[in-house]
Amino acid sequence: MKKLAILLTAAAVLASAASAQQADVRPGYHYGPARNWMNDPNGLVYYDGEYHLFYQYNPHGDRWGHMNWGHAVSRDLVNWEELPVAIPETDVMAFSGTAVIDWNNTTGFGKNGKPPMIAIYTGHDPKTERQSQYLAYSNDRGRTFTIHGEVLNAGNEKHFRDPKVFWHAPTRRWVMVVLKAAANTAEIYTSPNLKDWTHRSSFGPAGGRGKFWECPDLFELPVEGGAPGETRWVLSINLGDNAIGGGSGGQYFVGDFDGEKFTLVPGWPAAPQWMDYGADFYATISWNDMPKGDPRRVWMGWANDWRYAEAIPTWPARGIMTVARTVALRKTAEGYHLLQAPVRELATLRGTPQRAPALALSETPVPLPIEGGKADIELELDTGTADQVSIALTDGQGWQTRIGVNPTVNEVFVDRTRSGPHFHDGFANRHVAPVDLKSRKVKLRVLADESIVEVFVNDGRQTITDRFYRGGGALTWSATARGGKATMNLTAWPMRSMESRK
Repeated sequence: MKKLAILLTAAAVLASAASAQQADVRPGYHYGPARNWMNDPNGLVYYDGEYHLFYQYNPHGDRWGHMNWGHAVSRDLVNWEELPVAIPETDVMAFSGTAVIDWNNTTGFGKNGKPPMIAIYTGHDPKTERQSQYLAYSNDRGRTFTIHGEVLNAGNEKHFRDPKVFWHAPTRRWVMVVLKAAANTAEIYTSPNLKDWTHRSSFGPAGGRGKFWECPDLFELPVEGGAPGETRWVLSINLGDNAIGGGSGGQYFVGDFDGEKFTLVPGWPAAPQWMDYGADFYATISWNDMPKGDPRRVWMGWANDWRYAEAIPTWPARGIMTVARTVALRKTAEGYHLLQAPVRELATLRGTPQRAPALALSETPVPLPIEGGKADIELELDTGTADQVSIALTDGQGWQTRIGVNPTVNEVFVDRTRSGPHFHDGFANRHVAPVDLKSRKVKLRVLADESIVEVFVNDGRQTITDRFYRGGGALTWSATARGGKATMNLTAWPMRSMESRK
């Protein structure tokens, strides 16, 4: 009887897990592979009319392991086509890295007058755990790569990884930012040919620190509100743990870069400056070689968190990306701040807008004119006399995710403590972004896609990115004001799913 009871209990657990997997509706306009495990975006590069998205991929299962470079392409940063594995696991796993177009054929790997696509990535030896940087090249628009081999190591360093590489025009050479992850330092190297590298400087530890620093990026941006023609460099670094959302996350630094050394602007705060205040925006990297005439800096992150990434109740794939976002830099009296916004191309998926102007809110929930789980929503909130104003996404079983504003404590939040059935102790939480609400007014843009919300506060001055896994049934939307009355102006577009995805 005891054995039968154990079997029945195991069956109940499996049935519960299957139910949770079925209840998680696959997002429609956020990229994820058709099957199996995906994590960090890698090698984002534009070439010959295509935006390339490579990523960490396990073709053998839906948990981390056997790291290959998966591959997808898009002509508009919105509709993605999944392609076969680009760089396979060999005697080393193909960990995170960068892709560039070697326009001047500095490597000598070009053919027929066409530049090669070069991938610089971390090769991880699973036997010794040693990590070093490898080079591979492609002469067929990234569809297949030839592995050249190791080009940089740090002796027997076990946590030397995640190279970001770019061409630095003023010094006419390649720059690599790569991390000694356990030391929380960024190492800067230069090369004339992507094969021979010279160490130039180190940065860190600084800002937020954790077990590992991971996935750096370094790029120059014009400064909104700065002196005429002012530009600054942004160094972004992700943390595997100990970030603002409680687990994985990203921070940024603003400074200057002379081709060899990154130096912080005077007065840069010692406290971490977070890229996102949610739990599911990680391993960000920006596109190299954007189209001529397009000055945007565009990046993308992995919408997951290492605390619970292998436990999220989805099937047959585990892992999605955020939407592509533009990144800008603004200078105010408080200093330099990143601004993020969904790429403008995302608006091509919008349907007919639904509007609710001057919507009066009170304690009684007011239904919102939003249908289903895929929507792009713009809100203007006047919190009036209310202590809290919030929007609720409620599923057919009563599970609820809330997006709200608390004007008395100057915060915008996403609350997923009751989003769906329990699947991991590290998931249920409430994530808060600090916002100046002296005027008691705030603008929000909310991207909802079945099991993810990306919240952009006041034109992207702050963002909160969170997954949620509901119990079952379609989502309905409502709004309330607690402790007083408030007013909302709402425009909501239903969103179509992307095209061309396998």
